[in-house]
Amino acid sequence: MKKLLTEFIGTFFLVIATTLCILGGTGNLAPLGIGVMLMGMVFAGGHISGAHYNPAVTLAVFLRGKCAASDVPGYIFAQFLGASIASLLASGFLLNKMGSGMDLSTTFSQAIAAEIIGTFAWCWVVLNVATSKDTEGNSFYGIAIGLTITACTFSFGGISGAAFNPAVALALGISNISSFKNLWIYGVGEVIGAVIAAYIFLFANGKD
Repeated sequence: MKKLLTEFIGTFFLVIATTLCILGGTGNLAPLGIGVMLMGMVFAGGHISGAHYNPAVTLAVFLRGKCAASDVPGYIFAQFLGASIASLLASGFLLNKMGSGMDLSTTFSQAIAAEIIGTFAWCWVVLNVATSKDTEGNSFYGIAIGLTITACTFSFGGISGAAFNPAVALALGISNISSFKNLWIYGVGEVIGAVIAAYIFLFANGKD
């Protein structure tokens, strides 16, 4: 239960930051706010749950062999629940404002590629700085993860909306930042990115 609560809280605050920064007028600085919030939540919850806050990361860590199969459904449920409540609270109550519904129907191939690359980067960094015996006990893992998402959001935000996370993708739909019609695009890209990251990690590092 402690792990699930931690995953709920971390995902909740990640999505609160994402929604408020995008809809609240932060403008070009939104990726920085999102990345810094993720950084803080990773440091806060890493020692309890591993600080996935992302079903794609949970999948990658499971495939890598550092997340028990029995934990996977609970982690994913907690992540989706935290994201849903956060998006409803942020857009429906705090701001009382919805997005314009980003349409990716004509650029879906580019969007899928962007989500694959961004999700791969997130998962690859997590696997290397937070699950490898060679970096065990380091003090930089939260910074590495948070800044990776900041950089990827700056890079790919205009192409796909920069979800890199099925729970965030659902939240973008709830807040109409990105249309619900785009969920399949996010799902395909994020699963592929997570799987590739996990197996390249295993090839490069082995299953220590």
